[in-house]
This record gives sequence, structure tokens and C-alpha cells, in this order.
Amino acid sequence: MAVDRLQGLLSRFSVSARLFHSGPLCGINDFAENGQGQLHLVRRGPLEVHHAGEVVHISEPSLLFYPRPLAHRFVSDATVGADMACANLAFGGAVSASVGGGATHPIARALPRFVGLPLAALPGAAPVLELLFDEAFAQRCGRQIVVDRLFDAVVMLLLRHLLDSGQLTDGPLAGLGHPQLAKALVAMHDDPATAWTLETLAAHAGMSRSRFAEVFSQVVGETPAAYLAQYRITLAQQALLRGQALERIAQEVGYGSAAALSRSFSAVCGVSPRAWRANGELRARS
Repeated sequence: MAVDRLQGLLSRFSVSARLFHSGPLCGINDFAENGQGQLHLVRRGPLEVHHAGEVVHISEPSLLFYPRPLAHRFVSDATVGADMACANLAFGGAVSASVGGGATHPIARALPRFVGLPLAALPGAAPVLELLFDEAFAQRCGRQIVVDRLFDAVVMLLLRHLLDSGQLTDGPLAGLGHPQLAKALVAMHDDPATAWTLETLAAHAGMSRSRFAEVFSQVVGETPAAYLAQYRITLAQQALLRGQALERIAQEVGYGSAAALSRSFSAVCGVSPRAWRANGELRARS
């Protein structure tokens, strides 16, 4: 049975979309950072895309994906514009940097700041996109719910395509695209409480200990131990914001005691778990 490389992550860190525009965009349209990612589907251009000092020219139906907040501008014909469907992306389980620093959504963090590709290059997406545009440009009962779920499907198809195409050359998602490293990463994602060692992870990957450590660091960009610690701390942050007790969190994310979790948490976040949670609660009230 094939390993599902995304299931473990998405079961804890979901991605959902909400349509906020469908129809023509004419002239100059600015999208300020709103704390969310965005996904824009261009049904008809042309369109000029500006972000972070870069200009991208869109001449065919395309997908424009911003997994993290990034201000951008679209420039199209002032009269006929470009036909588009646009959605905000909510990364469930993500921890805002304003809550106290540290980790955010693992998938959003692992993606490039912008992905653009022709719609025709997204395998298996044609029927989903056809239905999405049909619903988005109509005014039918339940339209918002239908379009949002279709956007969710497009996001999943895009993530699968990025894993399979080799376009991601470094980071955790590049690791999930590696046929051997993926097995070790999925094991960590599925069972973070297991007392993983370099030897057991290498065995999952079917590699020698030294080769696994070398390839993991080259592809993912950090050691297996550092990645696992960051992943566990991200899960601990989620649990802290849910109000769980520190001892219970420690057991759930793979630390033998609250003291061990506190030491690792402080090393990653710069503050203790209790101080981090208090800071998050203070910001939430302000």
C-alpha cells in the first residue's frame, strides 16, 4: 500500500479556502497582506502580476498561489480586465508569529513564497476547474460552499503536483517528494510521540545511518533531530493554545516529562511554554 505523504500533516494542519472574488478584475488591483495566503485562478487574461520587486506576465489560464501573506498587484486591461476566481487560504493549526514567535503551519512554511503555473499543467484538475469556474461565475444556491470545497481540492492537487514534479528542491516538502526520505518524514508526522532515533528513521527510509543523515540534511535543510524537534514544538504550541496541561502535551509530542518539553521549547522559542501561552492569551485579549 502506497504511503500517503500528506495525510499525517493535514490531519493536524489543515488548509481551507474561501472565495472572496469571482469575475473580471479591471485595471490596477492591489492585494495587501491580510494575514492569510491566497489562491487566484485566472480564467482569462492577459494579466501582469507584481510582487516583491518581481513582474510575472500571464497570457494563458493560470494558477497564482501565495501560501504566505505577500502583498501583490494585478494589472489588466482597464475595460475588459481579466476573469478570475480568488480565495483566501486559512491554514488550520497554524500559530501566528504575533502569538509569541516560533513555528507556523509546516506546509505553508515549506512552500516557496509564490507558485505560478498554467492550469493545463496541473494533472487531473481540468474537471475540478471547469466546475469551479462554472459555480463561481454563477449565482446558484449554495454557491459559496461548493466553490470553497472545489478550491480546497485544487490546493490538494497543487500540493500533490509539487511533490511529484520535483519543482521543490529543498525543505520538508522536497523531502516528502524524495522516495526514501518521505518514509521517514511520514513516520515522524504520523507518530510524533515515538522515541525516534537516527537509526530507526534511517531504517524506515531504507538507508544507512550516515547516508540518511547526509541526504536528509541536504534535501530538507536541517538535521533529522532538528526537524523533529521543530515539528514537536509546533504541535506543542497548538496544544498550549487549546489549554492542555504541560505534562499531557509532553507525552503527546514525544517528551518524557514536562521539564524535558520546557527545555526543548525554550531552546526553539526563546521562552518557556507557560510564558509563551501567557503571551498568546494576552495578545488574544488585546
